[in-house]
Amino acid sequence: MKGQTAIITGSSRGIGKTTAEELAKKGVNVVIADIDETIAKNAAEEIKAQFRVETLGIKADVSDVNDVKVLFEETIKKFEKIEILVNNAGITKDNLLIRMKDEEWDAVLNINLKGAFLCSREAVKVMSKIKYGRIINIASVVAFIGNPGQVNYSASKAGLVAMTKTLAKEYASRGITVNAVAPGFIQTAMTDKLPEKVKEEMLKMIPLSRFGNTQDVANAIIFLALPESGYITGQVIHVNGGMYM
Repeated sequence: MKGQTAIITGSSRGIGKTTAEELAKKGVNVVIADIDETIAKNAAEEIKAQFRVETLGIKADVSDVNDVKVLFEETIKKFEKIEILVNNAGITKDNLLIRMKDEEWDAVLNINLKGAFLCSREAVKVMSKIKYGRIINIASVVAFIGNPGQVNYSASKAGLVAMTKTLAKEYASRGITVNAVAPGFIQTAMTDKLPEKVKEEMLKMIPLSRFGNTQDVANAIIFLALPESGYITGQVIHVNGGMYM
């Protein structure tokens, strides 16, 4: 993988940053794309200094078609190619259906699903030229089991799974694999905001009796990004401690 280039969206913290670090350990040049430009640039510099790879930190609202085009243009300008795309950017705006505002639905679908669509559309243009690519979408266990108060989030992640399978069929002939990783309850800044009572109830549902961490998810992402995983496409790897089987 040394010398390859990876774009990881939403990668200035959490699962995205751990994934970027693990890719950098393998000699992959990484692009840190985040809505916060300062944090993205800082994370990129940190990874560059630590792992001695080339990096790029760039502001990107993945729901904005122009931002996404600039993200890929700048990446190509610096690295000339892209072999790996990790669609990790995601948000939550939880509410029960009856109380959910239109803007809460739209915001989550736009970032979580439309963002992956826009980035994947740009990525396949580049990957098709070299007849090689790895696209990994970060879904969620709630795409398969649902979750009260998360109708928008669940729908966005279920849509991402369907998109994964469709793109896998569309681009297999171009040497591009498209897979998804579906984390369960992972300790991140996003999940830290949940009430303790909710966390306690979640823990009871996990046979391994612990919450996952960002490394657990990054390990699965790296596996799918490897050249050796080239015969795996259209699949979902569940990383949830047995919460869903």
